[in-house]
Amino acid sequence: MPEGDTVHRTADRLHRALAGQVVERADLRWPSVPDVDLTGSVTTEVVARGKHVLHRFDTGATLHTHLRMEGQWRIEHPGPATDRALRRTDLRAAVLTAPWSAVGLRLGMLDLVPTAREGDLVGHLGPDVLGPDWDPDEVTRRVTGSPRLVGDVLLDQRVLAGVGTFWASELLFIERVNPWTPAATLDPEAVRHLLDRLQRLMSTAAATGWQGSTGIQRAGEEAYVHARSGRPCRRCGDTVRVALTGEAPRQRTLFSCPTCQGGLAPTDDGRPQRPLGTTGRGRSPGYGRGRR
Repeated sequence: MPEGDTVHRTADRLHRALAGQVVERADLRWPSVPDVDLTGSVTTEVVARGKHVLHRFDTGATLHTHLRMEGQWRIEHPGPATDRALRRTDLRAAVLTAPWSAVGLRLGMLDLVPTAREGDLVGHLGPDVLGPDWDPDEVTRRVTGSPRLVGDVLLDQRVLAGVGTFWASELLFIERVNPWTPAATLDPEAVRHLLDRLQRLMSTAAATGWQGSTGIQRAGEEAYVHARSGRPCRRCGDTVRVALTGEAPRQRTLFSCPTCQGGLAPTDDGRPQRPLGTTGRGRSPGYGRGRR
């Protein structure tokens, strides 16, 4: 699932292409969306809130979308490129203006609501790591005040918005924190340091379009542990592990190094894990699941 840095970058591209432009045509292919004609309205801004995109119009309406696992917004030139996009069976939304067309493919959520009612959709979210409401002191209080495991807390969008399994796994590895540590046992100063690093890493990714934590931009070398289960740890050489965290049915996968981060997950039986993409026995719970 695209995480906050990707979603903020998406919203920024949409804003730069569409802000101030008159909608010549809008096509919303979602059964629950009200039959509202957006033709003639003007985009005032497109912003991100955590993993959500909010496209606001001067009519007081907001087009809310969430990419989920496979969704994307593309900017196309009017003409043949837009015509081809409109014929796609996975098209979920299109907003067409004279200079640019915004095309939403395989979107996971879509709503058209009054801008004043955006809170019904995103009001539950915690401070956005990349947003103007980011408050590391408040998030530190939320994290250390939780009775849950730190890996679960970082993935909870109600605590802080925008973090997924990539950034949670990478951040906890860099800081040598076991994802299955009770959050309430962590030192608040250490949590504040962790959150400051998270904000720097995600800000860099949003600015550059390159999601990585190692500083290496070669394909396959962007991450320390994420999606590297069954492979050697880049720091100590032990085998990176993957395990499920959270309560069913909303369990997620986290990657970690048991040597660098102080042990196995409670759900990890210790059996050998093959690298992702290979087949065979010895797979632990959560093996082979992609980024969420």
